[in-house]
This record gives sequence, C-alpha cells and structure tokens, in this order.
Amino acid sequence: MRAIAKRFPGVVALDQVDFDVERGELVALVGENGAGKSTLMKILAGIHRPDAGEIHLDGVPVTLAKPAAATRLGIAVIHQELEMIDAIDVAGNIFLGREPYRAGPLRLLDRRRMEEQSARHLSRIGAAISPRAIAGRLSTAQQRLVAIARALSVDARILILDEPTASLGADEAGRLVGVLTELRRNGTAIVYISHRLSEIEAMADRAVVLRDGRNAGTLARGEIRRDRLVHLMVGRTLASEYASRLAAVRLPATQPRRPGLEIDRVRTSRYPDVDASLTAHRGEVLGIAGLIGAGRSELAEAVCGIGSRLSGRVLLDGVPLVIETPRDAISQGICLVPEDRRGRGVIGEMTVRENITLPNLSTLSRFGLVNRRAESAAARDIVTKLSVKTPSIEAAAGTLSGGNQQKVVLGRWLALDPHAIVFDEPTQGVDVGAKAEIHRLIRQLAADGAAVVLISSDLEEIVAECDRVAVMHDGRVTGVLERPDCTPQAIMQLAVA
Repeated sequence: MRAIAKRFPGVVALDQVDFDVERGELVALVGENGAGKSTLMKILAGIHRPDAGEIHLDGVPVTLAKPAAATRLGIAVIHQELEMIDAIDVAGNIFLGREPYRAGPLRLLDRRRMEEQSARHLSRIGAAISPRAIAGRLSTAQQRLVAIARALSVDARILILDEPTASLGADEAGRLVGVLTELRRNGTAIVYISHRLSEIEAMADRAVVLRDGRNAGTLARGEIRRDRLVHLMVGRTLASEYASRLAAVRLPATQPRRPGLEIDRVRTSRYPDVDASLTAHRGEVLGIAGLIGAGRSELAEAVCGIGSRLSGRVLLDGVPLVIETPRDAISQGICLVPEDRRGRGVIGEMTVRENITLPNLSTLSRFGLVNRRAESAAARDIVTKLSVKTPSIEAAAGTLSGGNQQKVVLGRWLALDPHAIVFDEPTQGVDVGAKAEIHRLIRQLAADGAAVVLISSDLEEIVAECDRVAVMHDGRVTGVLERPDCTPQAIMQLAVA
C-alpha cells in the first residue's frame, strides 16, 4: 500500500500512509485509537475506497472496489467489532456467502459439509462450540472465536486480525498463536492489530506505527519493545506519569471496608444449578477473573437487570434492592459498562451528545422538554474530561474509533455519580493512552467512594488495577484473592478449579 489517503467529513483518517507485508510474515500495525489502523485495513479489505494511493498484490496493481473483490484475491479479515447474524447458527455464520451445495439439479445446501468443516476450524483454535449453536446465544468471547474460525475457513493469502484476542482467555489466545505460527510457515501474510503490546513483542516480525493518520515509524524484530512502541504511538512516555496517578488514588490499606454492592447467592439462566456471592466494598476495585464461559458477564447482567436472575439478592449498602430491568438498576445508582460496546453500549446512529446524556435527560429537562443548551454543555464537559476524539458532539457515535466509543459509554455514567459501577472488559481494543485514562477513571471512582467491579480477561490488568480479585469457574466463585496474593498463577489455579 503506497501513499494511501482517506478523508471522512471533518477528519483526515489517513495521510500518505505506506504499508507492506511479505509472504510468511507477521506485521503488527500499532497506534492509538483514531490513528487510522482500522481504516487502512478496511481499504485493504475493500470496505472503503481510498481517496488517493495504490495497492499492489504480488507486484501487480489491484483495485478493491468491494469486499467480495478482496475475498476473491485471498484477503480475509477478523474485525474488531464482531459481525454476526444472531438468528442463524455458527456453521451458517462461518460459511455466509460461501455456502457449499450438493451436486445435482436441485442445488441443495450441503449442511453436513458445512458442519463438519466448521467443527474442524473451531477445533483448530480449541473452541468447544457446536456448529449448530445459534450465534446470538453465544457470549462475546465465543462469537470472537467463531469469527476467527470463519477467517481461517477462507484459506487466505493475507489474513488481517483486528484485536483478535480481545475478551479471550489465556488458553484460547495461546491456541490462536499456534495457528498463526502454522499459517506463517505455510506462507500466509498476516497483519496483526492489537493494543496488547506484550503480544506484539512476542510475535511480530516488524511493527508499523501510525499516529494521527500518518506513518510514525517502523521497528524491526529486535527493536520491538514496549517503551519504543509507546513513544512512537503517543510521542511521550506514559509509565511514570500513570503510575504516580494510580498511587495517588489507591485505597489505603488501613481504611475500613464498608460493604457497597453485595451479590448474594445469585443464580443465572446460564448456570441455573449453582449460585455466586460477592461483595464489592465502597472505595475499592473488585476484579472478577475467569476463563471464557465462566459466567462473569452473565452475573453482571443479572445484577444490572439485563439478564434473568433466577434467585438470590442484590444489596446496596446493606439494603436489598428490587431490580427487574436496567432502569431499576440505574435509578438506584448501579450502572453497567457492557462488554459489547457496539451492540449494547453506544447507539451508533445517535450523536455523541445524545449518547452521553441519554440516561440523564430528566435532570436536563423542564416540563418534559430537554434543555438543549444544558444538554450540549454537559456533553462537551464529558468530551473534554475524557479527551474524546470527535469532530463534534453532533457527530454520530458510530463513526468514532472503538476506544472513543468506549469513552462515550463511560462518560454516560459519570454525570449520574453512581454508587456502584460494573466494568465488563472496559479496555478491550483500547490503545495505551486511552487505557491509562480509563484506569485512572476507575481508580478515581473508587476513591470517590463508589463500589467498582472490573471484569477483565487481561490478567495483567486484573493484577495491576484491583484491590481484590474474585475468580469464577462454571458459574460459581472458586475463591477471592487479597491484593498481596493476586498473581496470574494464583488466579489461573482458581480459574480451572
């Protein structure tokens, strides 16, 4: 890709960007949210047309007018934002648009072949998912594994992975690494986009860094280090500044614990035969760790009125609550930042302003009419406070990068001054700068007296950010670790119990 340029209304997404990848090479594409990574790869995948520049495949100029053209040339993509048709099964999603048919005049769909091949691709990455399972009933992490299997089924010459391990546990991520190693040996060119810089250090042959839509630098295999990547991405070093901010707001060890959010013997429809109990104290960050399918998200949704709670109680400051709907939870000061920010977080068609103020319209209204001036002021305050990169508060939220969409979701709850807030994979697909800001916000909410729950598949994040860690396995809590005992080894022992 040479001198690629792309402009959207009010934003220069790419400005004369160069990028290349060789056969059998894994090139990491790195940058902050909004740096242009996904836009560049969507051009390679035929989703966007460049305003300028050229694309060469095997030295020959190509025009990728639509995704089908890229697919025919052997280019496959695993998108950061999952694209599933919820109403059909896993096999149907894996072979969507490429369905095999039986020979003969009737051209009947070959379901047996679809299911057998789907099972084979799922098995390669260790995904214990039935090809007949309805996609909409799977967790976000399971849907991501299906998306990976779909890309592998194409037998691509160029494979683009945009945050492929987001929400995956260590075991699933390890299996994916093994598959990528095999593909490289067979000559597949791989473009790997990830904000988990440890993955980049471990796997990449080269790292290409973008900043503000331009090439910021390239690091060869022996040069790839976290500090150098961060410096190229953001033009500054975050480590010392970030560490000092966290130290300033961390809960003092001598501060007495006061129960905030209590989950008492709650059973969910996912695990109806077991219950889970947890307590998140005021002023602390309680982490919830576990492997895919452990029931973490289902527990959070049951507590916040989204998923069904079959039995058990939810208490706030010792007082039992009646929570049947999300509105009940929000009105009583309990908020959820969901894992699926596109499906359940932002409303893409609505503006940034409307998304931020949505649950708080009652305080911004008079006689049933929204005070637009007050609403805009509140939205601008959040945009400024969280450094949301947007052309305007009137821009559609769906046009923002993933990290900035996440900031919009977080900002939505800040104005409500929540008593308890549950973060489900809050930094999934978020760059190091935005991640530092989100972590600062989490710690500040705790310091201000909220009970904070942090669900994350990133063990490094769990260990670094939490005062205590509860570990789940098959719908039950297998143990709670105090901060001195929170190590990846201790967590994993409880996660597989």
